Amino acid sequence: IDGLSNKDIKIVDSSVGIELLKRDGGTDPHIWLDFDNAKIMVDNIAKNLAEKDFANADYYKKSAENYKEKLTKLDLNYKATFLKCENKKVIYGGHYAFAYMGRKYGFQYESAYGVSPNSEPSAKDLVKLVEQIKKGNIKYVFYEELVSPKVAETLAHETGTSLLLLNPAHNLTKSEFESNMTLIEIMESNLKNLELNC
Repeated sequence: IDGLSNKDIKIVDSSVGIELLKRDGGTDPHIWLDFDNAKIMVDNIAKNLAEKDFANADYYKKSAENYKEKLTKLDLNYKATFLKCENKKVIYGGHYAFAYMGRKYGFQYESAYGVSPNSEPSAKDLVKLVEQIKKGNIKYVFYEELVSPKVAETLAHETGTSLLLLNPAHNLTKSEFESNMTLIEIMESNLKNLELNC
């Protein structure tokens, strides 16, 4: 932006107040996948916007409250789904992203990849997942959007399962961005697929 200097830019850490999960290979950054954490993020962003633009502080506060209500509704829908869910195991052929959600809703989560975006699953990792799928009466292997589904496809082929999308919402496709897709919409779609896995 013309005329804007670095001193005018404020960097906001929206994770302030959130307990980060540690895992081999680093800290799991996917904090928004626990919707209580997402609410904290909303408050952190709204607070900082209000401080920067005090004249519109009420607007930011009201918008934050409205969005947190949507997150509460989403949270209740997830809780209701997983309360009646018989299969509490999710096998993900993507990067390790759903630990916060698994902890929140009580499902066991296994991923082919580690936390690092550069990690690659070993043959031993894949054999272990194939065994878990066969033993656990798993119907679906989930794949990650915007990542090659080769690993998920291999797991599904080896176990006779089907593929379903589970989107961690850390990126959008061009069409999703152009259609103004929201976190809420992505998570509602995820819930439909997770329910099929129950």
